[in-house]
Amino acid sequence: MASGGEQKVVLITGCSSGIGLRIAVLLARDEQKRYHVIATMRDLKKKDRLVEAAGDTYGKTLTLLSLDVCSDDSVRQCIDNVKDRHIDILINNAGVGLLGPVESISMNDMKKVFETNFFGTVRMIKEVMPDMKKRRAGHIIVMSSVMGLQGVVFNDVYTASKFAIEGFCESMAVQLLKFNVKLSLIEPGPVHTEFETKMMEEVAKMEYPGADADTVRYFKDVYIPSSIDIFEALGQTPDDIAKCTKKVIESSRPRFRNLTNSLYTPIVAMKYADETGGLSVHTFYNLLFNFGSLMHITMSILKCLTCSCLRRRTISPD
Repeated sequence: MASGGEQKVVLITGCSSGIGLRIAVLLARDEQKRYHVIATMRDLKKKDRLVEAAGDTYGKTLTLLSLDVCSDDSVRQCIDNVKDRHIDILINNAGVGLLGPVESISMNDMKKVFETNFFGTVRMIKEVMPDMKKRRAGHIIVMSSVMGLQGVVFNDVYTASKFAIEGFCESMAVQLLKFNVKLSLIEPGPVHTEFETKMMEEVAKMEYPGADADTVRYFKDVYIPSSIDIFEALGQTPDDIAKCTKKVIESSRPRFRNLTNSLYTPIVAMKYADETGGLSVHTFYNLLFNFGSLMHITMSILKCLTCSCLRRRTISPD
């Protein structure tokens, strides 16, 4: 049974790699030892990287539990293994991506994305929320994405899953406020992870049955190279996102929405500048199809657009 003592008990989903791993290690290594981290993952056989990164915190300020956010039984059993089912901070990080032309993606694959990204998060919140409401204390963190605010071509299903969780959390935050329970969304842009690199390499080689030749060509020859450029120009590291998350946790008045990358604020601001949506749609169209070969220049322009007033809307890792 995990025990928190006077420390805040933090349960994190999806800790086998990437952002979840870095958040778990950062909190476990807190100099003041304010956190007892319960790092979870679906398959404990993948624990080695986390255990190595955790070092001497493993077994002290960091413990491991098995958890599959797609299973009601697994979620219930995991929380049952926490002392008194008491969780001070829940960090919903587990997620999966999906990229490519919609015509070539099966409905089953789409449902799997929603099962993890949306229902998995809802399942976790449902399990821990009653105790938080009863205690009139707690903080729920949800790892969303800038794609929960702005749709991105060829990321249609992933974007939809993030829009769904943003709407759920926006609604839930109002009720939770009455019970003194905080809810915060973390909204990264591109993040350099092995998962992203591997996915980009794989999708470039794949066949896309069901999609017409022009769409496949736009995806492979226009979107993929542009996307790689964006990652190189705007990408953050999992450590950056972990530091941002720690700042949100430790804030006396945490924001509901927390963009982590100031270079993305012009894109979000553009959406709110035109309520008809036309500005965003046509800008992204031009960026992709008319200025694709000039993407490096476009990224430089985006950097220049990001003034100090827009940066104040973001939470910086530094």
